[in-house]
Amino acid sequence: MTAHLEVSSLFRRRGFRSLVRCVATLTLVAASSLPSKGQEKPSATPDVVVFKNGDQLTGKLERSVGTDITFKSDELGEVTIPMDKVKELRSSSNFVVLRKDEKITRQPKQAGTIELEDSSVKQTIAGGTPQTVPEKNIGYIIDGATYNKELNGNPGIFHGWDGSIVGGATVLQSSSYGQTFTAGISLVRAIPSVAYLPLRTRTTFNLLETYGKLTQPVIPNPTNIPAAVAKTSIFHTDFEHDKYLTPRFYMLGGLSYDHNFSQGMDLQQIYGVGAGYTILLDSVQQLDAKADIHYSQLKYIAPIQPPPPNPQIAPTPSLNLVGSTFGEAYKRTLPGKLLFTQSATYIQSWNNTEAWSAIGAMGLALPVYHRFSLSVNLLDNYLNLPSPGFNKNSLQFVTGVTYTLH
Repeated sequence: MTAHLEVSSLFRRRGFRSLVRCVATLTLVAASSLPSKGQEKPSATPDVVVFKNGDQLTGKLERSVGTDITFKSDELGEVTIPMDKVKELRSSSNFVVLRKDEKITRQPKQAGTIELEDSSVKQTIAGGTPQTVPEKNIGYIIDGATYNKELNGNPGIFHGWDGSIVGGATVLQSSSYGQTFTAGISLVRAIPSVAYLPLRTRTTFNLLETYGKLTQPVIPNPTNIPAAVAKTSIFHTDFEHDKYLTPRFYMLGGLSYDHNFSQGMDLQQIYGVGAGYTILLDSVQQLDAKADIHYSQLKYIAPIQPPPPNPQIAPTPSLNLVGSTFGEAYKRTLPGKLLFTQSATYIQSWNNTEAWSAIGAMGLALPVYHRFSLSVNLLDNYLNLPSPGFNKNSLQFVTGVTYTLH
């Protein structure tokens, strides 16, 4: 107890004065480090665009595709500026400049500051000689960090998906009544996700379902004959992963599932590996051709009629097949931002040459409002060995509203 009182007395005589001096010193140091009133944190120098008419715009240079500059300002947001309207552009950020005739590879490129003046772009890399590229030869101008990220990055499986969702419905309510619904989704994941770098991988996923039922009562019906019911059920989904070995040649692996009630097809499943090649590729169009070797199993719906007289050509309830798929896919952007798509696929079985099929598709998407488009599609499925009593050909004309994800 006595020791405690002596320590307390010593703290009151000396420790308190020392504590006060310490606190005062820390307070002065902290106060000196705080910004004074009205002092702002220094910011990076904004980029400046000087137009040929004398106007100026400050903000940030985002990128350039060809002679179209994408510039973001606080006043106008993101705008596209043609290079021929610009007298001078100055940016303190680092960019990679790609020429139109340059062969793009997966090798890293150094970024540098750029200036646009006198219809040419001058790029200055630290420690290097400035390089001047005429405006007409500019392919892309990309932020250096973005370029390196796209070149070497490996994003997660849920990153980078793009595509569209489509839906449509028909409802009839009268003496006859019924509904038909169509829904679909088309997704693609390309790595890198930008057009100026060669692809490393591409993954696609597609799903389309058309389902409907129409009930037609017997009129007049004094003997209570049951109403006739017509059913529509067509389902397709596929998944494919491509690994590029060169900018245009790739190996692929994929699977697909099909169900078509109108052809007596309960389920067709295909698992295969193969190769593909991009024949045409530019800013408005792309044409791919591919082939594979696969295993396929085909299950049928029970026949609605007796089998044909010749039992040798009658399909069995289930077929196990080894075959190949030969296909092509084409897409083109038309004037007015219309998107035209077309594809054709031929599936040949090698252990049963009669069991072949073909699929053709054609579509047109017309933008109507922001990401919404009006879509029109024509789908034709041909099955050479349908279930007895069913037609070989199935033709669909589908209209709907499409929403683009990006």
